[in-house]
Amino acid sequence: MRCVEIVKPGGPDVLRLIERPDPVPAAGEVLIDVAAAGVNRPDVLQRMGSYPPPPGASDLPGLEVAGRVAAVGAGVTAWRPGDTVCALLSGGGYASRCVAPALQCLPVPAGLDVVEAAAMPETFFTVWTNVFERGGLRAGETALFHGGTSGIGTTAIQLAVARGARAFVTAGTDEKCRACVALGAEHAINYRTTDFVAAVQAHTGGRGVDVILDIMGGSYVPRNLAALAVDGRLVQIGLLEGEAMAPVDVRRILMRRLTFTGSTLRARSVEEKGRIADALRREVWPLVEAGRVKPILAARFPLAEAAAAHRLMESNAHVGKIVLLP
Repeated sequence: MRCVEIVKPGGPDVLRLIERPDPVPAAGEVLIDVAAAGVNRPDVLQRMGSYPPPPGASDLPGLEVAGRVAAVGAGVTAWRPGDTVCALLSGGGYASRCVAPALQCLPVPAGLDVVEAAAMPETFFTVWTNVFERGGLRAGETALFHGGTSGIGTTAIQLAVARGARAFVTAGTDEKCRACVALGAEHAINYRTTDFVAAVQAHTGGRGVDVILDIMGGSYVPRNLAALAVDGRLVQIGLLEGEAMAPVDVRRILMRRLTFTGSTLRARSVEEKGRIADALRREVWPLVEAGRVKPILAARFPLAEAAAAHRLMESNAHVGKIVLLP
């Protein structure tokens, strides 16, 4: 198979196209002929040496793919060769072939092509489990999503609105703010020119929002807590500011009955991810097939141009997802 490996920690140029033997599906796994692979922020962090794969995972980057099942391992009955699937991985997606746990595979939704489907698993798994399970966002509530034009943000906006919630977002330019509104956001806040806490309070009559999904951490944490309504929930899924520690006003948490939680996805067990996949198939896939939610594709690159894909990711100039085409 053709694949992209990380030669050493560093910039995009450390990504190298090579050949390796085809992987072999173990019990409970499927072998996929990859039609497309999604590019995600954790891939960049792994390339830089700050987000190593969990034990037992492939050393190749790539957390999501879509393609055709080529073979199945022992005990797999849900899929058979020839099925078209999208899959969540713990690594190995930047390749012409990869293996995935059968429980982490989903059918390509009706109405989408296989390239679009490759842009779904990582963000849809992440948004579902954090916004709707941990955050408990319900119809009629309000949510604030930081990084509204990211893969996570574009997915969160659409799912929140489709399920009857009101979406607020932050983004770094007026153009990106307009893109978020076009996807259904009620208010888009340019964080470079406007204090998002003040904007949230103004747009909610001083009440605050019910749920915040944050990828930044650091200095955002106390500001997020200040933007929450009584009984609000802050869900932390990233630390892009680079700070693992943040000041927390515990009195505010007590007085306003706030919940501060968080999670990571990659290290969770196959069984846990399989449960999320079941929920997506039941709760979200019908919304996709009805045309109410869709992956937003920003750019497509040949697998050999993975470095260019990473440069675009790091530029933050895109809206939506980037995919590689083996």
